[in-house]
Order: sequence, then structure tokens, then C-alpha cells
Amino acid sequence: QVQLVESGGGLVQAGGSLRLSCTAPGSIFGINTMAWYRQAPGKQRELIAAITAGGIRNYEYSVKGRFTISRDNAKSTVTLQMNSLKPEDTAVYYCNVHTVVAGTANEYWGQGTQVTVSS
Repeated sequence: QVQLVESGGGLVQAGGSLRLSCTAPGSIFGINTMAWYRQAPGKQRELIAAITAGGIRNYEYSVKGRFTISRDNAKSTVTLQMNSLKPEDTAVYYCNVHTVVAGTANEYWGQGTQVTVSS
């Protein structure tokens, strides 16, 4: 299946910042909600930020005020600006998009990008 293309992960010290980016290939149409998830070792994958087609944002409590999710519909891109990073933010981050095409709902995922925050 077609994957979303992620970039921007890396190693950063506590208190630093990173910006993740995710772009849907041109073959993906009808994008509605776009979101970011993360999965730490031994943990379930969790939703941390989402943005609707209308621009309504929602955040997991632990990242609220530190992370900002944005979208560029013309570029089919969703970004996650991460500030004031903490060691507990260390995880693999995945982008996700929901689509509706001809009445059929679908979901697409990125390949994952590692974010490591050192103390």
C-alpha cells in the first residue's frame, strides 16, 4: 500500500525543538483528518495531535502547549512543531491521514521517524 513520507526526526537535547513533516503522495485524494501518533518501546501507539479538514486541533494532554500541528492542504502536508522537548517524548513518530473517496473511508500511515530526546 502507499505510504506517507515522513522526515524531520533526530536526536535533540531536552528543551530543544524539532519539526516533523509528512507528505501524502499525489495518488492519495480526499484527505480529511491528519494526525500524529507516537510509540515508545513497550508502549501502545498513541494519538498525540490531530487536525481536521476545517483546521480544528486536538492534542494529548502531555504535549499540549509544547507541540503544534499544522497542515498545508495545497501540498498535502502535515507538520508537527515540537518545542520544549522532554526525554519522555522519545518515541517513533508516525503520521496518519484519513480519506474519503467515493464514499469509501481509508487510512494511510507514514513509515515512522525516530525522535530521541537526551537528558
